Amino acid sequence: MKSSFSVIAFMLLAFIDINDIATINALKRSAEEAFLNKNYEQAASDYSMLLDSLQVVDDRALLNLGHAYFQLNDSSNARSAYQQLAITNDRELKSIAYQQLGMLNSSPEQLEKSLHFFKEAVRADPANEEARYNYELVKKKLEDQEQNQDQNQDQKNQDNQEKQDQENKDEQQQNDQQQEQQQQDQEQQDQENSDEQQQDQQQQEQQQDQQNSEEQQQQNQEQQEGEQEQSEEQQPQEGEEQEQQNQEEQPMPTPSEKLEEMNLSEEKARMILEAMRNSEVQYLQQMKKKATKKADSKKPDW
Repeated sequence: MKSSFSVIAFMLLAFIDINDIATINALKRSAEEAFLNKNYEQAASDYSMLLDSLQVVDDRALLNLGHAYFQLNDSSNARSAYQQLAITNDRELKSIAYQQLGMLNSSPEQLEKSLHFFKEAVRADPANEEARYNYELVKKKLEDQEQNQDQNQDQKNQDNQEKQDQENKDEQQQNDQQQEQQQQDQEQQDQENSDEQQQDQQQQEQQQDQQNSEEQQQQNQEQQEGEQEQSEEQQPQEGEEQEQQNQEEQPMPTPSEKLEEMNLSEEKARMILEAMRNSEVQYLQQMKKKATKKADSKKPDW
């Protein structure tokens, strides 16, 4: 029935003068009745027709239009209506409009803007206790939010610092492991080089010892050969010396003893001596005869 009345009122506008006060008042009553009955869609329609189509200037009707959109969760149209009241001279309506703008910006991301609107609401009407309460409430939320942000930032910084410290620790540990591994590799390389040097030195010493041994053996052999040669040279000399010494030590045999050794009698020995004497005489006589012959000039002197 109320909706039908609004439709009828709209139809009458086509046949009557827009300045007809009765028509405006009838439409205003229809809007107010719809708003009181929480028929916010009808109220928004009636108020919108009254303010936009009929060009009625009514701050309270504009406020109720904003309230109707607010109840319908039409934040965009509600905000537009409340913002138009920010320049009104009615401080009470202006305070309510700012308060509603604060309510529309009550999300955690918009607390600073909400605080600003509630502050303007209290400045416009210090008697607006609801706006003051909301101001203190949002202020506390904002402080808590900033504190939480600081704590979160501190925690974040701490986490980042711990993460950085852990990364530095891991990096340092990795560097230490690399240095330790390099040191172990270097020690192993040094040990291998040392073992190789020792092995080379041992081989050189063995070769030197072998060479010295061979030289010593050769020297010993040469010495033995020299001693042997010297011994062999000395043996005949020693034998002769020994024989001579033995001969010197033995007494000279007598002619009788020599004859006995030769198994000759004295008489036979005398005959042998006589024969040897005769032979010598004959030889001397022959030599004299050969010396008297004339030498042949064609032959050599010898």
